[in-house]
Amino acid sequence: MKKILFLLTASVAIISCSKVKDGEYLITGTATGIENGKTIILQGQDPATKMPVSLDTVKVENGKFEIKGKVTEPAFHTLILQGANGPIPFILETGEITIAIDKDSIHKSKVSGTYNNDEYVKFNEDMTKTQKSLVDFQKKNTQKMQQAQQAQDTATINGLMKQYMTLQTEVQANSKKKYLAYAEGHPKAYISALIIQSMINDPSTDIKKAESLYNSLDESLKNSTPGKEIKTKLGQLKMPAVGASATPPVGSPK
Repeated sequence: MKKILFLLTASVAIISCSKVKDGEYLITGTATGIENGKTIILQGQDPATKMPVSLDTVKVENGKFEIKGKVTEPAFHTLILQGANGPIPFILETGEITIAIDKDSIHKSKVSGTYNNDEYVKFNEDMTKTQKSLVDFQKKNTQKMQQAQQAQDTATINGLMKQYMTLQTEVQANSKKKYLAYAEGHPKAYISALIIQSMINDPSTDIKKAESLYNSLDESLKNSTPGKEIKTKLGQLKMPAVGASATPPVGSPK
């Protein structure tokens, strides 16, 4: 009994120690090896123009930085480190987000701490594995292709291109399956809403399947910006084309 009480007390203590309330975020970052005073910009997107906007600017102090603020729903944002060769993408949402910047290779920086960011990392790792065969083919045959182009060896060039296109088709098909499987298995993940949003913009998509995936989403995602856009688009896609009912089917009485 004492053990149970101790565990309950510890749990309450952990919850009460949280530094953020609902609707707030705290980004705690490490920037080891990056000199003091370097600027880090939190960048979002203007909802109307879709253009990038700077939301906050902080400076690195003793290899660390911190950004606090309020957020209404999950959305992709980026951190931009002064002098770095690229942005660090992550999902800004309620909670404590940890970002460890890799100064030598920005794309290897690690983001963790909240559900959607942890899911985003796992999703990316899985998709990287799926696309590995394509990357490996490019590495293996880049020199061969360059030599063939210099020698104007069209047979080799066409052969390599055919192999690449076949492999690319396979990878795209596998990726599509993984997207669907992910959305089906993760109704609370922000990425699932983005997958469905991408699906309904593809003319070859099975709309009934997309609608089924949308219906299974968590209510919080249905009420998010991509969720609302999906609902609107599905409504438009289900509307009969103008004039479609005006022409009777072949063989029907007029």
